[in-house]
Amino acid sequence: METAEALKLIDQAHQDGRLTEGAVENLKIWLTDASYESYVPQVMEHIEEGKWQELDDVFWTIIPFGTGGRRGKMYPIGSNAINARTIGESAQGLADYLLSLSSIQAVNDSEATPGETPKLSCAIAYDTRHRSREFAELCSSILVANGFEIFFLDGHRSTPELSFAIRHKNCSCGIMVTASHNPPSDNAVKVYWSTGGQLLPPHDKGVIERVKNVTHIKHVEFEDALKEGKVTYCQDEVDAAFVKAVSEQSLTDKRDVKILYSPLHGVGLTAVKPVLDNVGFEQIEVYKPQAEPSGDFPNVPGHVSNPENKVIFNEMITYCQEQGHDLIMATDPDCDRLGCAAPKTSDTSGPWSAMTGNQIGCLLTEYILSQRQAKGTLSPDHYLIKTLVTTKMIRRIGDQYGVKTYGNLLVGFKWIGGTMDDKGPEKFVFGSEESHGYLVGQYARDKDGAVAALLLSELAAEVKAEGQSLHEKLDSLYWQYGYHAENTISVVMPGSEGMSRMKALMSQFREAPPESIAGMKVVKSLDYLSQTVKTPEGASEPLDGPKGDLVILELEEEGNYFAVRPSGTEPKVKFYIFTYMPPEQIADMEDTKKELAQRLAQIENDVRQFANTI
Repeated sequence: METAEALKLIDQAHQDGRLTEGAVENLKIWLTDASYESYVPQVMEHIEEGKWQELDDVFWTIIPFGTGGRRGKMYPIGSNAINARTIGESAQGLADYLLSLSSIQAVNDSEATPGETPKLSCAIAYDTRHRSREFAELCSSILVANGFEIFFLDGHRSTPELSFAIRHKNCSCGIMVTASHNPPSDNAVKVYWSTGGQLLPPHDKGVIERVKNVTHIKHVEFEDALKEGKVTYCQDEVDAAFVKAVSEQSLTDKRDVKILYSPLHGVGLTAVKPVLDNVGFEQIEVYKPQAEPSGDFPNVPGHVSNPENKVIFNEMITYCQEQGHDLIMATDPDCDRLGCAAPKTSDTSGPWSAMTGNQIGCLLTEYILSQRQAKGTLSPDHYLIKTLVTTKMIRRIGDQYGVKTYGNLLVGFKWIGGTMDDKGPEKFVFGSEESHGYLVGQYARDKDGAVAALLLSELAAEVKAEGQSLHEKLDSLYWQYGYHAENTISVVMPGSEGMSRMKALMSQFREAPPESIAGMKVVKSLDYLSQTVKTPEGASEPLDGPKGDLVILELEEEGNYFAVRPSGTEPKVKFYIFTYMPPEQIADMEDTKKELAQRLAQIENDVRQFANTI
């Protein structure tokens, strides 16, 4: 088939409604631009076979940078897929942006040699997913071709270790190849700045613009770069330093706790297990069915290794009830998120329950603050950080201990890392987000499943020594701070039609939100995109907060509200539901739990019904 004929077929498919306008535009670029020449045969094959739905899915837009980087389904061709071209554009765009900044710096630096730019370097790591090593080598090859020195973690490693490596090796930037907790079909690149944190303004927009304008991708052979010393394997050095840095966050010497740990087929055995071993936990059992590194995640329910999904703990709970474990912990494929399950009481053979990210965050907040207060290392200048969709119970705990809480942050741990640097990392105590992300210490600028596992294991040992379970400890906090119950739900909206629906849904929540939810009136709407606070009566005032695609609707009952936002990394809209009962109104904890569980279910039902009208 000739190019002209293929272009005609594309136009015809567009007229027939089989291709969106975006897909037509991007397909034509891939067929006519010389830089895409190697992909033309595959594009032609798809056209000849009439695979219009596949073509529309992978060409209807250009895969964006979101809160967690550039992430999506792997497919050999397509501007809206993860493949060698889109990964290559990401690496080349990053190189172009940093080189432009370095040139400016060299011009402004009076001590610089004329015409010489500062030496640039990048740390690169990858997880256990399919093609992760391939993409990591590709990024290395491109950056070396652009004059960068590469520090490469050979063998799969965790995202927080990559963040640490950037700081440890004083790199200009970093790349982590991972799709976190996404399905096996997906992969991604997370791009990091010299701070060890993910890209923040203005650098995120700067890199995106450079990526959009990539016309030629430079490249050298990875093995040649390795032989020439332009790529350096540094995993032994970084591993030891990372384990030491995480271990230094230990707050107690109590270790009598029996733990079952699962890496969910990810990289956790290179991070969590070495840390726990290093600090002296001796009763750690790795869950064998999920221990093997595998991008298929074969022994995880639904093949999605997400510790937010409570179903992943079911088989492990049955095993632990028989074996007498005190705690189950699991980390996602790149080991930056931690989930857990624990017995309801000190009787480990009795009922167990998994915990939400908010519940774990509250337990860790109180544990860290109480330990530091006892050690005399806490002051009013110290602070906590959380996002807008993370439980307000963390702020209430912080208030009790007399520390600040910065909570007016958009979704994404990069904002927590940025706040650390903005407010001064030396006074940072703990960062938490509802999606099971936690950090203490100054060694990294991203959430870390290893340090969360360390602290949760210590807390489990502490409460066991007091004859409690983690759930009983949590109940004691509820009596003190009020009962908080939260839930996060997602409505998947894939493809170009899904994007249109997501935009319509967000517009509806902004312009004509529901008047009531679960029998409670909507009394206020906080729109972080338009930066306005609105009431049903039409009153409006400026919103003091970050600008982003997020709407929070407050209900008439104190502490009851929900938030809605489109995911920055996946084709779905996320709803965050919050309910609350003040401590003085709690007469019976179990009755309160049942009442708020019913309220959560009612809010979810009403929100879903409203979303389904779009």
